[in-house]
Amino acid sequence: MKTKIVVLLGASMIIGGSLSAQSLSSRVSRVNDGVVRFSYASRPDVCGNGDNNINFGNGHRMTRNNKDDDDDHCPCVYGPVRVTLTVHGSTVSRIRVAVGTTPRSNPPGLVDLGTVGTTEAAAYLLDVARQAGSSVGGDAIFALTLADSVTPWPDLIRLARNSSVRNDTRKSAVFWLGQAAGDAATKDLAELAEDERGDQDVRESAVFALSQLSDDQGVPALIRIARSNKDPEIRRKALFWLGQSDDPRALDLFEELLSSN
Repeated sequence: MKTKIVVLLGASMIIGGSLSAQSLSSRVSRVNDGVVRFSYASRPDVCGNGDNNINFGNGHRMTRNNKDDDDDHCPCVYGPVRVTLTVHGSTVSRIRVAVGTTPRSNPPGLVDLGTVGTTEAAAYLLDVARQAGSSVGGDAIFALTLADSVTPWPDLIRLARNSSVRNDTRKSAVFWLGQAAGDAATKDLAELAEDERGDQDVRESAVFALSQLSDDQGVPALIRIARSNKDPEIRRKALFWLGQSDDPRALDLFEELLSSN
């Protein structure tokens, strides 16, 4: 039985280009070496303990920041999101994401930029993800999906298709696309999986993301891929995830394929 993380991404404004992020970007860039923090409003379903535990979408928990803290007695406070950047040579080398209560202590020399608008924050984080030269790209994507009143998935689709972006960042974009509800997101994930010119790892991540869509929305696309995709490895992945779905349509496909042999 598969485990699903259901995340409904906000739906009032698509993240624009980098223009809206210029102000925040310029403020961060003034710190050549140090720690910078900014905050912004979180989606209504997002809460956290102010440190490493973040809860979202029907009570699912994600433990962040490389800590192991399962203290269920910590309060889960709704918003804001706090993003802490470690900067070396004007380049972001680490991103730490927290939601909820104010931290009990601050890093030495912290530059706190205060609260910024969600659109500005999301556009800045998207720019960081595009340019990331390390694992921070995935953390930037996660942080922007928590922002209230933005719709990040169209930009994440473009990022996932951008071959100049680091492969692990593109895979992270595909993962979070898999948490977005809606027919349009499903369609774009299917196109990523079926793109014969695309990167193999990204295509396989798209197949996995289809398998994680809520209410088995990705099953028809997985069936189509399993039936007709020219790449045997992509077909195998689709069949594997269909086998985890408990969907009667998947059983019908297995019966069809087995009876034809």
